[in-house]
Amino acid sequence: MAGIYFHIPWCRKVCIYCDFHFSVSMRNKDELIKCMLREMEIQKDYTGNETVETIYFGGGTPSVLNAGEINTMIGQANLIFRTSDNAEITLEANPDDMSLPYLTELLNAGINRLSIGVQSFFDDDLKWMNRRHDAALSVQSIENGFSAGFENISIDLIYGLPGMDADKWLKNLEIAFDSGIQHLSAYHLTLENKTVYANRVKKGLLKEPDEVRGLKQYELLMDFAAEKDFIHYEISNFCRPGYISGHNTSYWLQETYLGIGPSANSYNGCSRQWNIRNNSKYIKEINRGIIPCTSEILTPTDRFNEYVLTSLRTHWGADIKEIEREFGPVCLDHFLIESRKLLHEGKMEARGGKYTISRKGKFFADGIISDLFITS
Repeated sequence: MAGIYFHIPWCRKVCIYCDFHFSVSMRNKDELIKCMLREMEIQKDYTGNETVETIYFGGGTPSVLNAGEINTMIGQANLIFRTSDNAEITLEANPDDMSLPYLTELLNAGINRLSIGVQSFFDDDLKWMNRRHDAALSVQSIENGFSAGFENISIDLIYGLPGMDADKWLKNLEIAFDSGIQHLSAYHLTLENKTVYANRVKKGLLKEPDEVRGLKQYELLMDFAAEKDFIHYEISNFCRPGYISGHNTSYWLQETYLGIGPSANSYNGCSRQWNIRNNSKYIKEINRGIIPCTSEILTPTDRFNEYVLTSLRTHWGADIKEIEREFGPVCLDHFLIESRKLLHEGKMEARGGKYTISRKGKFFADGIISDLFITS
């Protein structure tokens, strides 16, 4: 299977924590969309005629596009690639874009899954993050999604925010799970370079995230999701049975995916490529018939490390039979030796040849994964 990712590089406002590529000016929107359609033609062989099972509109803010533009991009993908009739087609959306008429148009355009950037159900949090919407719209957007006929709705929440105590985080979770959503992605606030947040921390205007408080909130998240019978299938992702995100799972299971648009990434099992993070330069090069990207061929060690990184983030875990088959006995021996201490400490579990990070280990996931890398 394969996936297609469209990076929509526009936002109407700058969130202080975001380091994704975007522009607040949409003056070249029409031309850039034409170039994204053209890029699909140039990249038509990238997926190797694998069936495209997922299409994902990310950003930026994809909901700045109208339904006609989205339908055109989906139609082009269907023309160029072998797309499944039952493909999961997701659009990330901001709550303030999600009027009932617009959502109805999206459904008719082919979108069948929504990922709503709620982030919080509290106005003070949203103001701190410089979000465009308020708490009332956070709730209304979900209700509008269901009213329009969507049956697969995910939301994003951020924890570890300044001023967010345990009671406030629990209230966020109560509202989220009581809303009827099928999927939740929850992320700890992070300090990314070259963001407004990082700049204000550097100037002493804001503090870095409180990691201790954040870990306690992550524990509350895991407990609350389990009580609501949500599957914790990836470090930051939870869903009702039958609603695992197909597109993001393709990343974690190392399936082929093609990224279209400025800053979009692509992967085909043996190499990666990154499109340029500049809208004007992207347009210029695509008009010349050139993909403006940097690429690298993955070494066997790179591929092993990526397998460890992606598989151990999931509840499926790392399979020692697959390690031996794909990477050979040396990599297998390394994995088994390095995992012994982690198993002894209760940070990993092993059943039937599948190695997973335990609940205890989830608090140290990044360190566990890096300990299992081959570094020389």
